[in-house]
Amino acid sequence: MAGVTARLPLLVAALLASLVLVSGCATFPDQGAREWRPKAEGEGELGGPPALAPTEEPPPSTPAPPQQQPGGQPPPPGPCEDPDPQVVAACLGPVGAVAVLPAGDQALVAERRTGQVLQVRRDADPVPVATVPVDPATGVSGLVLSPGYAEDRLLYVLAGTPDGGQVLRIAPGEPPKPVLTGLPNTAGGALAVDADGSSLLVATGAGEGPLAGAVLRIDTLGRPAPGNPDPASPVLARGLTDPGGVCVDPAARTTWVTDRTPARDVLYQVSPGRLGAPAWTWPDRPGVAGCTVLPGTLVVAQRTAEALFVLTPGRDGGFTGDPKPVLEQTYGAIGPVTMAPDGLLWLGTVNRDGAAPGRTDDRVIRIQPPTGGGESAA
Repeated sequence: MAGVTARLPLLVAALLASLVLVSGCATFPDQGAREWRPKAEGEGELGGPPALAPTEEPPPSTPAPPQQQPGGQPPPPGPCEDPDPQVVAACLGPVGAVAVLPAGDQALVAERRTGQVLQVRRDADPVPVATVPVDPATGVSGLVLSPGYAEDRLLYVLAGTPDGGQVLRIAPGEPPKPVLTGLPNTAGGALAVDADGSSLLVATGAGEGPLAGAVLRIDTLGRPAPGNPDPASPVLARGLTDPGGVCVDPAARTTWVTDRTPARDVLYQVSPGRLGAPAWTWPDRPGVAGCTVLPGTLVVAQRTAEALFVLTPGRDGGFTGDPKPVLEQTYGAIGPVTMAPDGLLWLGTVNRDGAAPGRTDDRVIRIQPPTGGGESAA
């Protein structure tokens, strides 16, 4: 009995050891050899994913390509922010037209290729307003507020659409509706409000049809405006090739149109029934685009030359001083240009039409009117 008693502690110890081993096998099944890895530092909100051991192969994957912007450039990381304080909006498609809202601190911008109309202001994301169905090869080339915008909130757009060139009316909450059709479906063209404050001016490129290569003058329903040379026709004057801009001096009641011809770029003063001789020419063809009239000054945007050209009209219809390009190669190729009610200039760039757009192109810019005077042939 004493021997059994002496061996009892040994038997109990052996039994307990067996129970521990059985319990261990039931709770932690053997999965083979494991490789020790250090705990990942900084894992979670402020850190990256845990590091893999060198011997582990990452799972195969095919990364998604970065979303491309027009022009083949990837978008900038994070929000699109341009450090230039004069840039109101960035990372747009090529800007086809800009119409400044009455308060002067916001504008409506039409992307030429997409047909999107966006409301933009500094330090805010663009807000979509409408989309015009466009032929991307021609797209939007004009946008103006209705002459009665304060009451009707209407917009008018000149665009090349799948159904041809058209002037369309945009009412709040409604799809765009054509008011004038049968225009040539060309990339050149421009839209403005006439000096009478009630009619629209439409510049069309050369092409087929009775409304091609002309300055048209219509009312807001698309009918020939009163006072046209032919009361039954919307044509005010003929002879355009590839117009880039049309602008009005309300004080002098004069209309100007820029045109790109095979031999030279041209500025015309429009008279009912004729364009007349060029008021200014550019033999080097800098790519004249939009234009606007400031008090005592005419500003013409130039795409190829990447500048603004400032002229001072004289009393005899000619120009005084020594006009020169200003703002050269500051924002790249400039398309539309317009003056706001507060006297500032709004510009739209078209750099994504070229081969090397900048990181935040295309942009809408708000600047003080430049002064200057280049060298061209009168």
